[in-house]
Amino acid sequence: HAFSLLLCVARKIPQADANVRSKHWDKKTFEGVELYNKTLGVIGMGRIGSELSRRAISFGMRVVAYDPYLSPTRARSLQVELVDELDDLLTNADFISLHTPLTAETRHILDAARLRKTKRGVRIINCARGGLVEEAVLAQALRDRRVAGAALDVFEIEPLPADSPLRGAPNIVLTPHLGASTAEAQESVGIEIAQSIRAVLLEGTIRNAVNMPNLDAKTLAIIGPHLRFAEKLGKFLSQIAPKRAESLNINYSGKVNEVDTTAITRAALKGFLQIAGGSEINEVNAPAFAETLGLRVSESRLSAPGDYTDMLEVSAVGEGRTVSVGGAFFGATPRIVSINNRPVEARPQGVVLVLENTDRPGMVGRIGTLLGEHGVNIATMSLSRNQAGGTALTVLNLDTAPSEELLREIHASEDIHSAQVIEL
Repeated sequence: HAFSLLLCVARKIPQADANVRSKHWDKKTFEGVELYNKTLGVIGMGRIGSELSRRAISFGMRVVAYDPYLSPTRARSLQVELVDELDDLLTNADFISLHTPLTAETRHILDAARLRKTKRGVRIINCARGGLVEEAVLAQALRDRRVAGAALDVFEIEPLPADSPLRGAPNIVLTPHLGASTAEAQESVGIEIAQSIRAVLLEGTIRNAVNMPNLDAKTLAIIGPHLRFAEKLGKFLSQIAPKRAESLNINYSGKVNEVDTTAITRAALKGFLQIAGGSEINEVNAPAFAETLGLRVSESRLSAPGDYTDMLEVSAVGEGRTVSVGGAFFGATPRIVSINNRPVEARPQGVVLVLENTDRPGMVGRIGTLLGEHGVNIATMSLSRNQAGGTALTVLNLDTAPSEELLREIHASEDIHSAQVIEL
């Protein structure tokens, strides 16, 4: 559907059709543009963005992609040019197509400021999520002819309100969220549903559930506690790892090695990808989403349990560095027990502040005072140093998230080398 709309805005097909139906024949009014040698900017290179790019390349288009989570290796395999900054895409693209989830970071990713940075005469397509484009601003840009054309299949409010400024904007194609609305897609969905129901009734097997792993009851009872914990560890890691991670490994040690850990690995992967993919990521589609990003996922095992009966360590490699977070159970209570191979102890919940600082007397007091002055209470604190007078890792569970002002003060503090806020 996205590529169909791209063709429509390039050649003004819907407007020309309406013109002829209204008994006119205004050929000059509907002069379009070719796709050949034009630049397509794709924001978000998941499955749909990748498929759109493949089709655009076959039409002779140059494809520039912006996706903070796409690995350079994957970009090369897709034959697209990966840019680090969105502005680089905006200033070069003749067409822009959005294919990113709707998150706090991507809401109104095309707002007034960013539309002003686009090439005059750009054409915009959105078949991903309503809210990615600021609709009133787009309507005005169409009226001002800064944007030459647009095609939208999704909207902030659906059905589209009667008074939406988009309805009166020129050179725009509007469709009622038709995305996967084809006879073939509907037939495939129906067959898949029937097969899943058959498996439950005849075999007792649950397949393709979005809210539970594909496990029998006995195995689920054994690994159940690890599923939620693994997801937390993955989410924690995603907030300290390089955005363009190339590989993710889940290392198991202890009793957990006695069972099939596939579901645990998927839970960790789900947590790791949730910031990149939004709330749509689940245990079923996480592996496919990882593949679109060029993220390799693996498992490893240690037969010796070490200091803990059961331990999970999730690590990511990317941009020339490796980061990791490890977790273990203290009885039935999960705890984060290592960050980048440094021993710590923190609860995997709420807001966690991770500081790297110089190991010297008075640092704990300075950190506590700084947080207290801003009304932020410390629930728990853990310290880990590499050597006396070296660097220390300070991990704090906080009752509330620190403000931007507080974070600026922390970053400016002498002897604090880095500060990362983790939200679980």
